[in-house]
Amino acid sequence: MSKLDDLLVKYTADLESAGEKVDAAFLRAVAKSCGPAIYRADASLVALSDKKEVERVRTNFLIGKLGLKDTPKLDEGIAAAKAKYTKRSKYRVVFYYLLAKHFKKRAAIMG
Repeated sequence: MSKLDDLLVKYTADLESAGEKVDAAFLRAVAKSCGPAIYRADASLVALSDKKEVERVRTNFLIGKLGLKDTPKLDEGIAAAKAKYTKRSKYRVVFYYLLAKHFKKRAAIMG
């Protein structure tokens, strides 16, 4: 298996433990959209206790990648994904998957 495939196994397990039925093609697309960051220990995780990190998620992913408008709904979506994904160390790909699903933006990831 490739490194990406190994990571997808971990991401799938986290999503399933959060009660998600995993769409493998969508998960792979989210992982690929994150680029090489998923292979770096620090960058592969989302630190939601860091306000700057949450702002980066809003700006770079929700607004930049998904094309959403900067409204309070973004904070609600982040809170919903955080509530669903309760694991202490949160993989960026899993968190982004949950956000894209919450905002019904599969097409923005899948192309």
